[in-house]
Order: sequence, then C-alpha cells, then structure tokens
Amino acid sequence: MDPRVDLPLRSVARHAHSPPELSPWLRRIPAVRELLDGFEFAWTTVFVGENGSGKSTIIEALATSLDLPHGGGTGWEVREHAEATPELADHLQIVRGAASNRGGFFLRAETMHESMAHLIEIGQSRGLRHSQQSHGEMFIDMLSGKFMDLGLWILDEPESALSFTSSLSLLQLIRERERAGQQTVLATHSPILASAEGADLFEVGEWGLRESTWDRLELVDHWRRFLTDPQRYTRYFDD
Repeated sequence: MDPRVDLPLRSVARHAHSPPELSPWLRRIPAVRELLDGFEFAWTTVFVGENGSGKSTIIEALATSLDLPHGGGTGWEVREHAEATPELADHLQIVRGAASNRGGFFLRAETMHESMAHLIEIGQSRGLRHSQQSHGEMFIDMLSGKFMDLGLWILDEPESALSFTSSLSLLQLIRERERAGQQTVLATHSPILASAEGADLFEVGEWGLRESTWDRLELVDHWRRFLTDPQRYTRYFDD
C-alpha cells in the first residue's frame, strides 16, 4: 500500500466546480497553473523560490482550503487586519488522507509577529515567562508544545523570526514529525529549512514547479557564493 494514503494532505488539483477562469494575475504565475494540473504531497514538502514566484500564494490557498486560520491552529487566530479569502482557494480540490482528523496548524510571517506580540501581552498581564522570550524562542516553544502532535503543519517563511540556531531547532522538529508520521508543508527562503531530511523539494519560478535536490537549488548556490566572497555580490552597489 502507498504510505502516502495516510497523509493529512495527499494531493491537490483543479476543482470540478471552480470558477471558469483564474484572474489575470494568477494566470501569470506558472506554479499556480502547474499546481492546478495536479500535485502530490509528501510527509515533508518544501517550496523555495524568489519573492513573487507564487510559493506563498500556493501555501495560503492550501491552508484556506483546509479551513486553517491564518494565525494558528483551529480556534486560535490573531489578526489585526481583515484579509480577503485567497482567490486560488476557490479553484482547489483537496484530497485528504486517513490522518486528516488529527488537526492542523498554519502560520506565516505576517501573522506570526502579530500572534507572538499577542502572547507577550498575555504573558506580561499574567506574569508568564513568555514576556521574557524573543519571538523566535516563543515560536519554537509553541511548535514543540501545543502544536507538535497535530497531523499537519503548513508554514510560510517561518524563518523570519528565527536565528541560525532556532532554524536548526525547527529543522529538528520537522525531522521528528516526519519520523512520527506527521506532515509538514513549508515555503521558505532558508537554506537550513530547505535541507529538511527526506523532503520532496520543489523550486518555484518561471518554469513552474521543479523538483530538485538541496545542492542544486539556486538559493543554496547563491548563499554558498556569497559566504565565500560577499564582495562578489556587493561590489556593484551604488556609493
């Protein structure tokens, strides 16, 4: 039997009753068109790509289609601003697996900071230790605590609050989750998180969705070159 049958999120494709056409801006994103042709997920699936490539558009639409709030797990949402439902969600047909009843968690960079600020405010009013922690420390504690056993994590650029060491901590949590049969879908600019063990890794760009390996990612190549010789990238800056 295919082990992916137990995945909370098995696959996605164009919904049979979706609106007849995508809006012009979505039609211009190759990764969106390819996703609608059908896409299968792994226990750990990682999307990497430049800003504007479509990876966050995909992640937000997946979370919305799965009824996950834009601030955290079911019933835990903090947002200081109203947002329209992602248009792409109306076009997606989600196929869930046997473990779909184990709950889910969605967090992205924009709402992460609002959520952490909310927890700090609560902590200060109650004398909790959260008030003494950085956003990154709180984020790792939150994931390794109340959300660790949920069947599905969907994370959009979580590295925005994380140091190098905290990124390694999140990488370890993702590894533990895969080994425990829990699923993670992640969009990132971090070469650390992109190295998740056993992940299906997709580079998002003008070509659409391209399966890759960590050492072949443009992201990794650029970081490697920059760390070897920063002036290779900065020598052309204006004075």
